[in-house]
Amino acid sequence: MIYQGDSIRVDFIEDGIADLQFAAAGSVNKFDQKTLEEFSNALTALANTKDLRGVIVTSSKPTFIVGADITEFLTLFADLEQTKKWVAMASRVFDQLEDLPVPTVAAVTGFALGGGCEATLACDYRVADTTATIGLPEVKLGLIPGFGGTMRLPRIIGPDNALECITTGKNNRADDALKLGLVDSVVAPEKLRDAALAIAKQAADGDLNWQAKRQPKLEPLKANDTELTMTFVTAKAMVAAKAGKHYPAPHAAIKAIEQGARHHREEALNAENEAFVGLTQTDACRAQVGIFMADQMVKGKAKKAAKVATKEIKRAAVLGAGIMGGGIAYQSAYKGVPVVMKDIRQDALDLGMNEASKILGKLVQRGKVDHKKMAQVLSSITPTLLDESVKDVDIVVEAVVENPDVKGKVLAQMESVVDADTIIVSNTSTISIDRLAKNLKDPSRFCGMHFFNPVHKMPLVEVIRGEKTSDETVAAVVAYASRMGKTAIVVNDCPGFLVNRVLFPYLAGFAGIVDEGVDFAGIDKVMERQYGWPMGPAYLSDVVGIDTADHCTVVMADGFPSRMPRGENSAIAKLAAAERYGQKNGKGFYNYGVDKKGRPTKEKAPEVYETLGISGKELSADEIIARCMVPMVNECVRCLEEGIVASAAECDMSLLYGLGFPPFRGGPFRYLETMGLAKFVELADSYAHLGEMYQVTDGLREMAKSGKSYLAG
Repeated sequence: MIYQGDSIRVDFIEDGIADLQFAAAGSVNKFDQKTLEEFSNALTALANTKDLRGVIVTSSKPTFIVGADITEFLTLFADLEQTKKWVAMASRVFDQLEDLPVPTVAAVTGFALGGGCEATLACDYRVADTTATIGLPEVKLGLIPGFGGTMRLPRIIGPDNALECITTGKNNRADDALKLGLVDSVVAPEKLRDAALAIAKQAADGDLNWQAKRQPKLEPLKANDTELTMTFVTAKAMVAAKAGKHYPAPHAAIKAIEQGARHHREEALNAENEAFVGLTQTDACRAQVGIFMADQMVKGKAKKAAKVATKEIKRAAVLGAGIMGGGIAYQSAYKGVPVVMKDIRQDALDLGMNEASKILGKLVQRGKVDHKKMAQVLSSITPTLLDESVKDVDIVVEAVVENPDVKGKVLAQMESVVDADTIIVSNTSTISIDRLAKNLKDPSRFCGMHFFNPVHKMPLVEVIRGEKTSDETVAAVVAYASRMGKTAIVVNDCPGFLVNRVLFPYLAGFAGIVDEGVDFAGIDKVMERQYGWPMGPAYLSDVVGIDTADHCTVVMADGFPSRMPRGENSAIAKLAAAERYGQKNGKGFYNYGVDKKGRPTKEKAPEVYETLGISGKELSADEIIARCMVPMVNECVRCLEEGIVASAAECDMSLLYGLGFPPFRGGPFRYLETMGLAKFVELADSYAHLGEMYQVTDGLREMAKSGKSYLAG
């Protein structure tokens, strides 16, 4: 045995060829601080080993290395000097691998991401099996590669391809990695080890010039000045257009690669180290790492639910076809759970099937699925007008019109048809689950399952627990949502549940500004370009549907009359009364149509300015942001204090996945913490005269005074 650690072992396998194998005790290999130390010790042992002719780098697991241990980041990055020392030390460990006096070959299976990818780049050769996925996704954490990726990748696959890979964080499947030159060959999984061993032997025997393969990674980039200038100008323009000013990581990646392009390895690595350390201190990095941690926590809860669920969902039913029902049916069938789609009208069933077919057709066009898969999914959806067809399913998802009386009748009818242990859920966006549960004889098997539109794109599902919903029902529904590829977050019942409850104060704040005469298009511009929402509140209202939004204001006013009263003369109510329903009928705050080439158009509606009496009053961007965001954050705090949502992290993930909250801000609680609780209280107090939704809770005020954190731990 050449070296034995807790996560790495090294030994000869034959004829002077050693196997450096990552074999962590956990489910995956990752570069935590201890593993990096072992990696360095193992490489030192190899460098001092006599009769060594070559090294293959392998994994004992179905996946290679998933990257650095992100759970260490927030603690590590809190100390700037510690961060500088860590990244300088860690990145030089990969130099040790690259500097071994013998040829090295990485054998890549499963995921080789971040640091895992960088380990392969430090090898002379890379062979992957067909299961491999390789990439540098650090920008998604607000970072850049920190173990030499910005220095090595451009020298292996060229600066153009490297810049695209690093600034987008895109992962590459084995075949695509081969086309890029990211790997040297692709083989079947059962042939991976032998293929890596064969390359190591060929290189050791002198049949392959491994020194020539290694040398470019040690030197400046081989490209003339004109080519490099064009490469970086193009990359900067693309990143500016796609990432904008809110995401510093892709910009920093370009700068690091540009600064290192004309230098040898050490100087190029110094440029990477400096850029990496700078990013660790940004709010965007803290927010995006926080998102990763929260996402892992939410997924961990879902896995636990799947393990304790006593009922497995093998066959589902959707009541109410249409676009939403068709989307739910498609998602279930696409993920392998056959579904019966039931409606009382044939034209609705046709619409539902057309919706599923349309989604699949687009996937076929983009090469994501083939016609065989399309046919398989569509054949897994059974449209029917008959109640009896629903009898033997494991779960019924009610998705009929958003009317409590209609839903109540449908739910009661279904309970009389299905088996006694069939789970029944309602896809409602605002109606109380406890109210709907009164229509059922056995409310313990009933809960809410709120999908977001479009179902196939939106990752969140709110699972709403009613007063009498059993734990077994919740566990089974969470497991089903996870199987559908969704992130399930459990919330307790209240008007609007979580996402819509906190959305309406935001929209009310917006409507209040418009009612004062401020241009809705200017508000959208601020909330999109400066705050970072994918669409401003006026545009969002049009997409949701002005009539839908107006209906929901009634529900919210019933639930919270003092905080969310319905204004008969508010912007939303006026547009609804004028039958300006948004995108669904082509006219809302904006007018919608198509241009001569059939592309959708969106233009400010001049008639709306007259309808709403917009005078052109101006507010600063900071005031617009505060007027919209303070009510939303306050309502999130109330939901946490009332136990509607279990944690601040889950609230953040709900808004990220359900509303598209700007990821670089990390969610409403991360935004609150970044601003500082005391500063937020001061800001909210300056608007307290506008009404209850601007007034902070006593709990938040106390948290601010005591210096506590909602996201601690």
